Amino acid sequence: MAWKPAAVGPYVAAALATVALVASTVWGNGEDAGFLNGRQLRLMAPAAPGGGWDQTAREMQSALRDEVGRTEVYNVAGAGGTIGLSQFVRLDGDATQLMVMGLVMVGAIESNDAPVALDRTTPLARLLTDYEVIVVPADSPVRTMGDLVSRMRQDLGKVSFAGGSAGGIEQILAGLIADAIGVDPGEVNYVAHSGGGEALSTLLSGRATAGVSGVSELEAQIEAGTVRPVAVSSPQRLPALPDVPTLKEQGVNVELANWRGVVAPPGISADEERDLEDLLVRMTRTESWRETLQRRGWIDATLTGQQFEQYIETERRTVTDVLVKMGLA
Repeated sequence: MAWKPAAVGPYVAAALATVALVASTVWGNGEDAGFLNGRQLRLMAPAAPGGGWDQTAREMQSALRDEVGRTEVYNVAGAGGTIGLSQFVRLDGDATQLMVMGLVMVGAIESNDAPVALDRTTPLARLLTDYEVIVVPADSPVRTMGDLVSRMRQDLGKVSFAGGSAGGIEQILAGLIADAIGVDPGEVNYVAHSGGGEALSTLLSGRATAGVSGVSELEAQIEAGTVRPVAVSSPQRLPALPDVPTLKEQGVNVELANWRGVVAPPGISADEERDLEDLLVRMTRTESWRETLQRRGWIDATLTGQQFEQYIETERRTVTDVLVKMGLA
């Protein structure tokens, strides 16, 4: 007897619908299925959990879900990201691997005289800018930035700052503040940590006078009343912290912006580089990513291609100059 398609059509249709649903779940809109060739995208956060790079990687994981399905985030902490960087460059030619990086890593490479630099990677995109906030414990007698400045001028060595890795944006900001108020940046008492969570623990334990970190990393503690913000490093007050004055408002002529981006390993093809850049640009246009920027207080700063490569080199020269003045490079 001849086979009758109509008799099994509904079951075939149901099966096809299931396959389509699975494909949609794994590959989103399907544009990257051929590019990744069925492999999972992996994101390295070259720092301990809880910091800005870790937050960025995990927000990317969520925003990329509709584009490439499930991705994996993993942490490699230490030395301002340079330990993770040294491992990352060994993944030569693997276009399924991405690493979050930024200004902190640029500074850490110079201050640590790291054997591996960013020119060993394939720069893909700058994603966002995040400003710094200076906080003190909630029970601290320091109430304003003016109080902190007075203490620094009186005895700089007794005022300690807790922040991220040595040579990173937090230490650079502390040095710039010292320079702006007329004390020696090289004498700043800075306590370095591999992640924002560790720096917060040091601050709350009383082993540091003030803490410096990205707004997104400390916003929850500020809202909970665990720490009190005294200044932000932005040119104007931030929507996320509208009641916190800028450094410039309080007579400290300093502003400093952090930024974070993404690189791929060396040795990927030009087509893979273009596909990854396109993927990241699409991610920045998703509703999920836009919501992330607003919730975290991050500012969109998308930049790709040769412009991003040139930007990294410009930042390297600028940061090196600052670190030399501070005696850190």
